[in-house]
Amino acid sequence: MDYIGIGIIGLGTVGKDLVNLLNENNCIIEKRDKISIKIVQILVADVKKKRSDLDDYTKSIITDNQSEFFNNKKINIIVELMGGLTKAYDYIVKAIKLNKHVVTANKDLIASKGVELIKLAKSNKVALEFEASVCGGIPIINMLKTSYAGNKIKIIYGILNGTTNYILSLMESNDLSFEDALIKAQNEGYAEKNPTNDINGLDATSKIAILSSIAFNTNVPMESIKYEGIKGISREDILYAKELGYRIKLLGVAKDLEDYIKIQVNPVLIPKSHPLANIDGVYNAVYLEGNGFDKSMIYGLGAGGLATASSVLGDIINIIRKKDYNKFIWSNSYRNVKINDSKEIYSNYYIRMHIKDITGALSIITGIFGNHEVGIFSVNQKRQLGDSLEVVIVTHKVNEINMEYALILVNESKATTKVCSVIKVEDNI
Repeated sequence: MDYIGIGIIGLGTVGKDLVNLLNENNCIIEKRDKISIKIVQILVADVKKKRSDLDDYTKSIITDNQSEFFNNKKINIIVELMGGLTKAYDYIVKAIKLNKHVVTANKDLIASKGVELIKLAKSNKVALEFEASVCGGIPIINMLKTSYAGNKIKIIYGILNGTTNYILSLMESNDLSFEDALIKAQNEGYAEKNPTNDINGLDATSKIAILSSIAFNTNVPMESIKYEGIKGISREDILYAKELGYRIKLLGVAKDLEDYIKIQVNPVLIPKSHPLANIDGVYNAVYLEGNGFDKSMIYGLGAGGLATASSVLGDIINIIRKKDYNKFIWSNSYRNVKINDSKEIYSNYYIRMHIKDITGALSIITGIFGNHEVGIFSVNQKRQLGDSLEVVIVTHKVNEINMEYALILVNESKATTKVCSVIKVEDNI
């Protein structure tokens, strides 16, 4: 039986799991698709590194010779699993120009350079696939590109980062502070030693940019997306949200509002009755609304070597099955539409603050909000803190700019001790 040759760049966790998964499942693939997939060569930075957990054949095909790797005529598909931006970009461009198909799990690269690389792949009549760049083992990109290709996608809500979802779950289930939950997540291997891109929301921002570009057929620059992480979430916020009938999740939110597209990443209060509220631990989930299928949600492991390798292998098989590689990527005719017009963005808000325990303090605060057209839905006094009172305010839907101006004045008010948390509420989810 003839084989399709693949070359892998990078032999970290995902690379090793891809090797193992292919070795385990190749017999199934051969019987089902009448093809054989063979790893021809693996490009690494350090060939001398000890790799005792690999079989003899895999060890024998490892190289650090870039020229030999890229010019290997037995390689039909190159799989980039090294991560990063500059070098990975150079390698993918080189592979495409050599008319080799490319599969990547590199979310940062696709989010920042995806449109450019897609155009290059089309001009060279090769495929560029990146299912594993978003949500690990969840096939959300293929769902948008194929199963839902005939629909107008209206809304995307995504729990797109397993680390932050695990931390928030720990904070609630174990009554932990953010700092203690982060340490526990790191000790258990669910958070990196440097988790900055996860906890500040940047990782989820890359992913919602990719999903929005596909779903709304437009180019979504990363810099156009406002993002906020979970570092400011306290155990009090978790508790008070629960009392109000909500749970707090870090969500990527994207809405096609015709004249503009709203895309943001931030902690959000979502009703406990919604299925997204029940996605805990390291799991990811994507909830969609479209004009044909109404509502749909898919969830699963959003990270991890094996889950990511599963999506990579799916892309490889998808390339092998296709004949017209010009039809791999969604339409070239991108919509020219504004992203995040602040004048038009309205949200409900949860605000936890400490106000001075003096007569008329709450009236001063609500007066400032009223002067900026911030309607108050509810006010709850929580506890006495020395000379201050802790209160939780939930607003009606309010213009984002009005809320920002009002909060500046509230912070400066003689009635305010501290504004502790400002979290958006998604009541209509």
